[in-house]
Amino acid sequence: MGKIAFVFPGQGSQSVGMGKELAANFEQAQALFKKADEKLNFPLSQLIFEGRKEELTLTHNTQPALLTTSIALLSHFEQSGIKADYVAGHSLGEYSALVASGVLSFEDAVYAVRKRGEFMQEAVPPGEGAMAAVLGLDRQALTSVAEEITNEGFDVQLANLNCPGQIVISGTAKGVELASAKAKEAGAKRALPLEVSGPFHSELMKPAAEKFSSVLDAITMNDAKIPVIANVTAKSVSKKEEIKELLIEQLYSSVLWEDSVQNLIGLGVDTFIEIGPGKVLAGLIKKIDRKVKIYSVYDEETSSAVANALKEEN
Repeated sequence: MGKIAFVFPGQGSQSVGMGKELAANFEQAQALFKKADEKLNFPLSQLIFEGRKEELTLTHNTQPALLTTSIALLSHFEQSGIKADYVAGHSLGEYSALVASGVLSFEDAVYAVRKRGEFMQEAVPPGEGAMAAVLGLDRQALTSVAEEITNEGFDVQLANLNCPGQIVISGTAKGVELASAKAKEAGAKRALPLEVSGPFHSELMKPAAEKFSSVLDAITMNDAKIPVIANVTAKSVSKKEEIKELLIEQLYSSVLWEDSVQNLIGLGVDTFIEIGPGKVLAGLIKKIDRKVKIYSVYDEETSSAVANALKEEN
């Protein structure tokens, strides 16, 4: 039997109503949503279950909303007794992975990602930054494009290396616009502007990283009980000091998702279980390696179905 990785989604996977049914039917999930409301002194659960999409999409709301829903799903799924050998998360999802591995308490993580969202929102005035998904161009060619545009005075860099042929760029609005056009000239099939409120995972997030550092200083962190694959290095980390440094760097560094998945496969992982709303990561992992088994746990029904399927395999 190969190894199992639990993976957790980031921003873009949220939807109004996520986790509502789970909270209604499962006391432990309900308790987590309540804890989040109390920790943030804000009716987050109400916003998640029946709020306005526009409000849920604001970064400082999306981040704690996704983390809470993912951990509620994890708490339900863990009752099956299936355990992970490794955990990883895409950008914000790394915080869900850190809760799963015992590095952060749920309450501290919810508070931290709320502050992370606020600082990310404040770092660059609305409209000045942008992100775009570039399809069909390899990493080397796109790196050359980004460097060329940055050297012309318009900052842009590779933000999310998601899977072969899908890379997100981030930077100033002008930098992203020029790099998108240049990428198409270099052979990219498409460059799609993303609906985001800031240039995440770019150097423009350094002011947010400085402020966020003091939030992490005030939080208790533990060594990981389950090794975590860090976004910044795509390598396994367990020591709390290193994890903390990487979380600060993560704000302005590329998310090496494709490399993370490849490294997990190299470590013997043949089963990936995405825990959280949506199936974004399952789609990316399929494009990285079609041979691995991929499951998505996004509600009560899928949680039970995946647990049963895995038990039958063994």
